[in-house]
Amino acid sequence: MLTEFLGEDHRRLDGLMHAVMAHPGTVDDRAYGQFRAGLLRHIGMEEKILLPAAQRQRGGTPLPLAAKLRLDHGALASLLMPTPTTAILATIQGILVEHNVLEEGPAGLYETCDSLAGPEGETILAALRAAPEVAVMRYNDSPAVMNAVHRALERAGYHLHG
Repeated sequence: MLTEFLGEDHRRLDGLMHAVMAHPGTVDDRAYGQFRAGLLRHIGMEEKILLPAAQRQRGGTPLPLAAKLRLDHGALASLLMPTPTTAILATIQGILVEHNVLEEGPAGLYETCDSLAGPEGETILAALRAAPEVAVMRYNDSPAVMNAVHRALERAGYHLHG
């Protein structure tokens, strides 16, 4: 049940990213705004609801995969701060290809959380569905933000494409 809900959200986000890049050399600002807010909400659902629930179900021990997912989430969130460029969009796509497999793949995050949730599954799903929309800040292209982007990518094992 968690796998289906979160996987469907991945597909929605993938569709928005496809719309963002539908015309090479341009960014569909409306679609990117929806993608940006949607990805931040999705990350928030995993960080604030799903990963803590799994940790509770494991008696306080985090999932082994949690640290990697959190590094990826930090890298993705940092990439959403500056104005989208071809390099930023390519980097986001590249991270999501690997990241989504960790979450949706066999024995991935979602399947593991479904198994661990047991009777709490419905409560977790309700919390995920009720997760609020995220307020999105204006783009920030300052050197400090770009340095933070590069550091977050490096910590997660990625680099800016292009």
